[in-house]
Amino acid sequence: MKPKVALIEFDDNPVASVEKAVELIGGISDLNNSKRQVTVKVGVFDPKDGNHTTLEVADGIIKCFNKAPKIFLTESDNYRGTGLERLQIWKKLFSYRVFPHGLSEDPETKKVRVAGVEMNLSKILFKPNVFVSTHVTRGFEKGSILKNLFGLVPDPKKAKFHKKLPTLLCDIYEAIGGIDLAVLDGTYYFAKVGGENRTRMNTLLAGRDAVAVETVGAVLCGIKLEKMDILHEAVKRGLGEGDLDKIEIVGTDYEKAEEKFARARKAMRQRT
Repeated sequence: MKPKVALIEFDDNPVASVEKAVELIGGISDLNNSKRQVTVKVGVFDPKDGNHTTLEVADGIIKCFNKAPKIFLTESDNYRGTGLERLQIWKKLFSYRVFPHGLSEDPETKKVRVAGVEMNLSKILFKPNVFVSTHVTRGFEKGSILKNLFGLVPDPKKAKFHKKLPTLLCDIYEAIGGIDLAVLDGTYYFAKVGGENRTRMNTLLAGRDAVAVETVGAVLCGIKLEKMDILHEAVKRGLGEGDLDKIEIVGTDYEKAEEKFARARKAMRQRT
């Protein structure tokens, strides 16, 4: 059976669009219940560059888990600041059951070996907790949904792991038991990793197969899949589907969305 990836275009209600996308992939009744806490790995390198999931899409993810007793929005420290400091982007969403969680400051950890190195990862990343990865559509060959796992490394000096990135990310994926839900926020398409080089797209992708979501998002962003080492490593390990022809895309017509992104990329090249 082909994995499903929901592709949604929205006007002014991204929150409802997340819920619609989840319905299109068959729902998440097995994930959304009173017995399982939810860990949402948002990705924010520098709060000033805007290259992160919007407040509205994060809110939509939270609303999809209305039965969860606790929801953790998580990030680790880097040289731009602590995880807790950078999570303040989403502070309007914090509540009695939605908490910011600094992965680098968590005393409750589990020792794992990834990319030949032992490290202590926060226990909230592991099953039975539900793990959600959300990031943005961007022209970045290292990926978005899978690259987001880099932020699980508690060490703020992460550059030393770049040479082993595909191995590191897939080792972490396997160690925590995988990504249960992937949500790719295409409110904007970012031509570069950082900065304001972006254009409004109002598009959303979601799926249970994180590799499939990464694949569809990468093609929309004009990335040549053969250049995505992380994708190849994930497929080789059987972590998900990386062949666009073997993915069922539901919702918005894919060809129309592809044309829309192609026009956006062309316009951005002309501006620069």
